[in-house]
Amino acid sequence: MTAMTSPSPQTPPAAVSLHTPVIGWFEQHARDLPWRRPEAGAWGVMVSEFMLQQTPVSRVLPVYEQWLARWPRPADLAAEAPGEAVRAWGRLGYPRRALRLHGAAQAITERHGGDVPSEHAQLLALPGIGEYTAAAVASFAYGQRHAVLDTNVRRVFARAATGVQYPPNATTAAERKLARALLPDEDERAAKWAAATMELGALVCTARNEDCDRCPIASRCAWRLAGKPAHEGPPRKGQTYAGTDRQVRGRLLAVLRDAVNPVPQAALDAVWEEPVQRARALDGLVADGLVEPLADGRYRLPLT
Repeated sequence: MTAMTSPSPQTPPAAVSLHTPVIGWFEQHARDLPWRRPEAGAWGVMVSEFMLQQTPVSRVLPVYEQWLARWPRPADLAAEAPGEAVRAWGRLGYPRRALRLHGAAQAITERHGGDVPSEHAQLLALPGIGEYTAAAVASFAYGQRHAVLDTNVRRVFARAATGVQYPPNATTAAERKLARALLPDEDERAAKWAAATMELGALVCTARNEDCDRCPIASRCAWRLAGKPAHEGPPRKGQTYAGTDRQVRGRLLAVLRDAVNPVPQAALDAVWEEPVQRARALDGLVADGLVEPLADGRYRLPLT
């Protein structure tokens, strides 16, 4: 998202009036996703949260199912080499998430006896876990009261409460304050509210082509009531992929994921013609710990 001046949000005087319609809508229209089922447990929720960052549900579903079938508990993943996590991550993108999830699984196994901790502070202390993921796991897995601010929730709050089309580029203190003010008082209802606002942003209050006719709080939406004023910041640009270092990194990793044994430099050279960009991408993968160079000039996914 592009940078913009953040308005000073004011807590809506009738915040409680938003809870019932949004939660009621969610109970009727929520997608049946595997990480929302009771059998998913806290580990299933955590895995989903790592995978869903910047990746649509449709791409995550098959990888998630395979991941949990292979590694149903954190200790199962921790016992494997980190390179196996990268291999199983497939083409989800942003593969450093796989390494972070593997690191979190190791810490859970070593510090918490293999059970995902329920305390927010303990979750936040795990490697690779930021404020959002800690709040999401505590809320969705353990039914606790936390402000869960992903891109979808931030967009819903920006429009419904502050009257702007898009939230700031990075989460602000003002947004966190507003999110806390909008939380229902009861833990269970707050957790449901977190999931409901996220779903509303994903299915109805989308970044483009929002469907206000289906929105349960359209009559209360500050942005809609103001006539949907256009975004005032610089034009928002979509992410490009073709020809970028990200694409080159993806092709190099694909070779290593498909290989049983370490691969020679020539096998990596064959996937991208431009040598400078190819070398830069490979160096970046090595620096990120996603690829391990060997003394004989071959490369493999990391073993440690």
